[in-house]
Amino acid sequence: MKKWIVITGDIIESRKNTPESWLERLKEVLSDFGKEKTDWEIYRGDSFQLILSKKESMEAVLLLKSAMKSIGVDVRMAIGLGEIDYKSPKVSESNGSAFVNSGRKLESLKKETLGIQTPNEKFNQRYNVILNLLDFIMDSWQPTTAEVVFTALKYPKLNQSELAKLLQKKSQGTISSALKRAGFDEIKKVVELYNQEIKGI
Repeated sequence: MKKWIVITGDIIESRKNTPESWLERLKEVLSDFGKEKTDWEIYRGDSFQLILSKKESMEAVLLLKSAMKSIGVDVRMAIGLGEIDYKSPKVSESNGSAFVNSGRKLESLKKETLGIQTPNEKFNQRYNVILNLLDFIMDSWQPTTAEVVFTALKYPKLNQSELAKLLQKKSQGTISSALKRAGFDEIKKVVELYNQEIKGI
């Protein structure tokens, strides 16, 4: 049976931020990965779930993280890999081990804001350490840096000069500095490695 990824997440300290400040941005990013209700759903006001393929999962996490941090909000997320036994027209009514793994991992997160749970424990141990390091790096991002990272991830074919034009009032040098400060090249290497290794899980 095909394995799927379910990302379960919630907005950190959502009560300190009005929904208007982050809800539309969250919907915007989720919409890039499918249709509302069937592929993703926001529930309990500040929580969400997203169903997607293995190869999109790390990209989705980084896009969601950078998008939220670009507006001064943080998000907690857990990646769950497993089967989907029943896919309902509503994500919240679907079930399977992908949902169980994602939900349980989110509940287990304490100080961390990223985690992963798959059927392979060695993979879990390795990538939870890597995700903790990514979390540490992203925690230092200021909103302007996060916005540059988000745009570079969303439009991977654009060069730095083109990104500067898209973001307006930012020079190519500013974009270069922001990406270097964010550890963007190193993060891309993690994504490439993850995409290779998740195939075999």
